[in-house]
Parts: sequence; structure tokens; C-alpha cells
Amino acid sequence: MAVSTSNSPAAGLMELQECEDPIELFQDWFSAACDREVSDPTAMALATADARGVPNVRIVLFKRSGEDGFVFYSNSQSIKGEELKANPQVALCMHWKSIRRQIRVQGVTAPVDNAEADAYFRTRPRDSQIGAWASEQSRELSGRPELEQALRDVEARFDGRDVDRPPHWTGFCVRPLRIEFWREREFRLHDRKVFERSNPDDTNWRSKYLYP
Repeated sequence: MAVSTSNSPAAGLMELQECEDPIELFQDWFSAACDREVSDPTAMALATADARGVPNVRIVLFKRSGEDGFVFYSNSQSIKGEELKANPQVALCMHWKSIRRQIRVQGVTAPVDNAEADAYFRTRPRDSQIGAWASEQSRELSGRPELEQALRDVEARFDGRDVDRPPHWTGFCVRPLRIEFWREREFRLHDRKVFERSNPDDTNWRSKYLYP
């Protein structure tokens, strides 16, 4: 589909050539997506692989970014959690159709510290907190009644008091090694700029442009 850059809904966003800090550029694009994306701008594809290298992918919700990386939350005993233990290398993809931009990330995951996980868990709705205890994520379920009974059991357990964070529910920070920014242009002659570094502690990002 041909897109006129002058009439693009992304007009006014930080352009690729304007920034050499990929985290700053990500935050600028994400802020624009939060303002303009008609669907959930936090939706993010997470690709993992098990110890044998067999790939898997699903949508998770992005929660924050910073110099340390990109954070999402999950049950660490789920399939994705077990895959992250076996192979911490992952890939992320966020695509915002409304602003015609996409960001891809490759990196290594590490759990966030308990204080950060506790703080975020406290911000969740109580029903979501209870659900984190009741759901044995990715395990076989006999049917909806079994899940609903588990919810009732957890509600009774925490009746009249705050819901503690389950020890198996935590955040994961993707420490990026490669971040690619993609901007849709006319005739599929898209803009692509990549930032790379040698290890997650390297503060020296190197950038280059790619053919579309």
C-alpha cells in the first residue's frame, strides 16, 4: 500500500536520522502509538525457543522500558517461563498499524528483582491478582468449572486481606543486543535502521541502515 509521508499519521514523530539512542527513539515511537493506535499499543510478540531450539511465539503485554531493557510479566512455570529458563535468548516485535511503524528487538532475558515485581503486582486489579494464583498457566485443564473453583478457593484464601504476589509470577527484562526500527514508506521502499551492541552491558550502540 502506498503511503504519503506528508499525510502520514506519524508526522511529527522523531525521525530515524535524528536520534542515536535507541531507547529514546523507542520511547518516542511508543508514546505516539499510545496516542494514536486504535488497538492495544502495548501488545508485543514474544518469540522464545526451548533447549532444543524449537521456536514458539505469543503476544504478551509490554510494561516498561529503560536503559536496562524491555519488561513484561508472566507465570515463570508456564511454557514460556520454562523456555526462558532453558534458553534466555528471545525476540520481540511491536507493530503499530495506525502510525505505520514497527520495532524488533533481539536480546537476553533476566528476571526483574522482587521489589519491582511486588510493586507492579500491587498495581494490578484484585481480580487479576487472584487469577495469577488460580491459573496453573499452560497446564492441562479439565474444563471451565475447574478454573472457576480454583478462583473461588483463592478468593476465600485472601478474603479480607491483600493478595500477595505468587512466587512463580514475576517480570522479565529483555536486555537488548539488537533493535531495529522500521517505518513504512511508498512502494515498499521502507526505512530500516538497526542499533547493535556486543553485550547487554555495552553502552556503545552502533547503528546502520538496511535495504528494505
